[in-house]
Amino acid sequence: MNRAIWKGYAVVLLAVLTYSTGLSAESAVRLVVHADRPGAAISPVMYGIFFEDINFGADGGLYAELVKNRAFEFPDPMMGWKEVKQGSATGSLKILDQDPLNSVSPHYLRLKSDWAADGYGIANDGFSGIGVREGQEYVFSAFARGGRAVALRIELTAPDGRILATAKIKGFDADWTKKTATLRPAVTEARAQLRVLMGTPAGLVDLDMVSLFPKETWRGRPNGLRADLVQWLADLKPGFLRFPGGCIVEGRYLSTRYQWKNTIGKPEERRLIINRWNDEFRHRPAPDYFQTFGLGFYEYFLLAEDIGAEPLPILNCGMACQFNSGELAPLDELEPYIQDALDLLEFANGRADSPWGRKRAEMGHPKPFNVKFLGVGNEQWGPQYIERYKPFVKALKDKFPEVQLIAAAGSDPTIFPNGVKEVKYLWEQFRKLNAEIVDEHFYRNPDWFLDSARLYDDYDRNGPKVFVGEYAAQSVGVASPDNRNNWQCALAEAAFMTGLERNADLVIMSCYAPLFGHEDRWQWRPDMIWFDNLTSYATCNYYVQQLFSHHAGDVVLPVTVSGQEPASVKQPGLYVTSSRDSKAGEIILKVVNSADKPISADVQIDGGMRIARRGTQIVLAGKNLTDENSLAEPKKVAPITSRLRRAGAEFTHTFAPYSFTVLRLRVRD
Repeated sequence: MNRAIWKGYAVVLLAVLTYSTGLSAESAVRLVVHADRPGAAISPVMYGIFFEDINFGADGGLYAELVKNRAFEFPDPMMGWKEVKQGSATGSLKILDQDPLNSVSPHYLRLKSDWAADGYGIANDGFSGIGVREGQEYVFSAFARGGRAVALRIELTAPDGRILATAKIKGFDADWTKKTATLRPAVTEARAQLRVLMGTPAGLVDLDMVSLFPKETWRGRPNGLRADLVQWLADLKPGFLRFPGGCIVEGRYLSTRYQWKNTIGKPEERRLIINRWNDEFRHRPAPDYFQTFGLGFYEYFLLAEDIGAEPLPILNCGMACQFNSGELAPLDELEPYIQDALDLLEFANGRADSPWGRKRAEMGHPKPFNVKFLGVGNEQWGPQYIERYKPFVKALKDKFPEVQLIAAAGSDPTIFPNGVKEVKYLWEQFRKLNAEIVDEHFYRNPDWFLDSARLYDDYDRNGPKVFVGEYAAQSVGVASPDNRNNWQCALAEAAFMTGLERNADLVIMSCYAPLFGHEDRWQWRPDMIWFDNLTSYATCNYYVQQLFSHHAGDVVLPVTVSGQEPASVKQPGLYVTSSRDSKAGEIILKVVNSADKPISADVQIDGGMRIARRGTQIVLAGKNLTDENSLAEPKKVAPITSRLRRAGAEFTHTFAPYSFTVLRLRVRD
């Protein structure tokens, strides 16, 4: 190798060493962490997750059921189903409601074959196909009745008609009986079809709750959840799980509001309703979007328990969505709504011998779930909300004084009528009423998030605490189908979150929204986790949330930043927050560099502490602000962890352009 090439390598190597170890001669920016002047405690529920059944996030997503319209209860009872005639087979299909399985789910299918030499029956395509994996087991089940000589052939088929797996069910009774079979596909297929065919030349059988579940659900539970999607949630280590939404709590009309009592008990006895995202957006209509409530309140509580998160239910307060009908329950008819809230807390927290605690115990969980938070309404505003909020608070606090109540502050004030004025009015009322926590939402462009890292610096500390219950940077505009989960948005959110943590005396909870999006069936974007019928991936926004959650610490440490103007859109620079992890004996420094060039900073840990020379650094960065993860490149923007070899009480560090960096420094004594 000639001397010129060696010289070139030496220049590159020196640049890499300078960039990674911060060996600059002089740094204009100085970060002083005042470790001897600890500030506010950081709430253990500071960073959580928000779940709403949007983008087929529940049915067709987190809820592992693979059959759509399994109980024939959609307004079009055969939606999702089609007739199958193979060869010379003949027969008929009828939807009936005489002598049903139960009164809550009264419709069922009568499958009658006149001649089924090659197979007559029905097929279901699931949610844009049924995803199955080679060699894994899938449990088919159905409630059925018919003659003892009748047999059914259950098949999984590929789009080209190839049979991937088959099983047989026979020996039916005159009464409804649950029948099961196990299918093992020979190959992996993302868009398989389930077929239920008559396996005898002629016969008749009634079918209801036709179901297909992967055997490998989260923790192997029947009626369970999709394991890979739950794993993403567990890996966040969230402080809380907010459910079931969002706007879905309110409903377009009160008749289609979310009612938790309809979501517990046996899955076949849960009453289906339309999903309020069914036809919300003309650009993404979803006429087949309904809520079966197979994923109901009991399953939400179990999920929160599984992932170590506090359950945070939100309940309707007698108001339908004010963006839609704005329908109100009269004040003198509000009692059933309040009683639902009281009953929910008894279901969650009551003794196993209490009326609703007994129902929880009968479902398999004798111990209480210990709910500590409850939201009264979602995105409500105006005097009509305050009129309903007051009696809710009185009734709930009289019986469950230990539960903290969360008040709504409307939606993002920039996107609802007279928003800024309405939010100001609500905050005035909540201060008078001594509200405990107020929920604020922000769906805005990345520039707003970059400029709002100091949003809560000047909030009144004598009023309620703040829950930033929904936020996400919109790359194009609110509800635009062209929004992307790109690095520009995630970086802006990280900058904003430094301000949330720095104001931990006021802001005690926060969560990104929405959580899930189906690659083929979404209505809203951006979303934190994307999936198709077989696989899933985390966005760069997810990794920002994960880094803040994993590296929150337990108390804020003040930081003085000098040598730069306060970072903003017009003045890119460093956004900084610091905390102490008392259990680990470490100081955590979180730094967002919004500039398009590396910034070298002198870091000083004040307080006379002995800081180890070696620490840990985690860097999240994209080469371009338009970078985003995808099914094809799931880790295009993902954290990289390495040893920090030149730390100590004073050191110089270079923060990469457009990056979010976490430094963990060990206190030696």
